[in-house]
Amino acid sequence: MGAGSRQRRREAGTRKAVEPSLALQMPIVGRTRDLPRGSDHPSALDALSCVTRALRDRVRFEAPLADYTTLRVGGPAEAFLRVRTSEELTEVVLACRRSNIPWFLLGGGSNLCVSDRGVPGLVIHNRNEDLIMGEPIRVGTGHSLAGLFRRSVSHGLVGLEFAVGIPGTIGGALVSNAGAYRRSIAPLVRSLEIIDGQGLRSVGPEWMEFGYRDSRLRRSGSTGECLVSVELDLVPGDREGALAEARGYQRNRIFRQPWAPSAGSFFKNVYDVELARRIPGLPKDLREAGVVPAGYLSAECGCKGMVRGGCAVSPRHGNFIVNLGSGTAADVRALADEVRRRVHLQFGVMLEEEVLYVGEW
Repeated sequence: MGAGSRQRRREAGTRKAVEPSLALQMPIVGRTRDLPRGSDHPSALDALSCVTRALRDRVRFEAPLADYTTLRVGGPAEAFLRVRTSEELTEVVLACRRSNIPWFLLGGGSNLCVSDRGVPGLVIHNRNEDLIMGEPIRVGTGHSLAGLFRRSVSHGLVGLEFAVGIPGTIGGALVSNAGAYRRSIAPLVRSLEIIDGQGLRSVGPEWMEFGYRDSRLRRSGSTGECLVSVELDLVPGDREGALAEARGYQRNRIFRQPWAPSAGSFFKNVYDVELARRIPGLPKDLREAGVVPAGYLSAECGCKGMVRGGCAVSPRHGNFIVNLGSGTAADVRALADEVRRRVHLQFGVMLEEEVLYVGEW
């Protein structure tokens, strides 16, 4: 096995005999600073005292985050503010950093499970859709991924066909290195505009330390650094061919994936050549590549249709947890933990979530 295969195994799955009770302790996004709701830390309005009046007037308190996530679960944001441009995003994030206010950047709301207790501090709803079309294109991280495909292909630029059915924003796609059909967004990145301890600056794609459905921001919890915009290397190409390819991907998603509210694919696929060879039902190309879909493992363990409270593992796809209408974040996590437990017992693999747990748990 080559170095690349070993790296993929480290990133996507492991077959070590992990103690389930320990392995289920996944990192939580949004609580890296010990500033609980109601403590004496400065308020969000204190942090925003130095920003424009127009921004301060947009702040809402106890905003229900279930309204802003595709899974439709989660408690309130202590404070909530929508930003619409790179300048507004930069102004607010720098103000929070100066005042030591905990903040969380929310995009399209996919790939997240927000705690029923909500999120302390300021939730910044990133609707920064700034766009400069060219080669490369520069786009704000609040732009929807699917919308960017449509706008870029209308200008004859191709490369995002695989992303047409992926929900969420460019920023979220970068944090999780989103992808489908053996492709991902990382190879398209030329440069990024970020905010970190050095302020607003430009960096190359190596700064992101991309991995399989992973990046440095995902590993750090996305709380100390912020993506403002990105340059993507989309190239001139066959517009009609790109649209036809995208329509094929979209049809496949419609037929195979559930329509009920979900966060998207819940677990990462497993890269394990030995395991793939032991599963005769896998398609030949997956078996040769050593890829075992998480949905296959979930289904083999009898998880499809499993219900906890108001949520279920989709009967259509074993890697989707759906909200039946009255679901809670606790229901989602109970289902995820049970899927992980069953797969570990039957296959010796500890599945890793694609979905991030956000807030106070």
